[in-house]
Amino acid sequence: MAQYSAQLDGVFVALADPTRRAVVRRLGHGPMSVGDLAREFPMTLPSFMKHVRTLESNGLIRTVKSGRVRTCALNRERLALVDDWLAEQRRIWEERTDRLERFVTEDDR
Repeated sequence: MAQYSAQLDGVFVALADPTRRAVVRRLGHGPMSVGDLAREFPMTLPSFMKHVRTLESNGLIRTVKSGRVRTCALNRERLALVDDWLAEQRRIWEERTDRLERFVTEDDR
């Protein structure tokens, strides 16, 4: 469970930055080169590469270098980690609100 938590923490840290979320969003449409991705952002390529490395080190994207071009692709399985966590949180809160509703309606009798 601790390793799962550390992985989830890394994913949330990576997604906390708006630039990295935008990169993930763009890669949702398909793989792109780092150069094409970087063009949209008002920063130097070395600064942009820090974002790419953060996403890659937390498993959200994969990169492949072919010649001088580095291509990024989204790792959808890693995003499933967030989806699973959110589903669990949703289940917990739905159970709590259901209990609260039962409590309130039973109290009205």
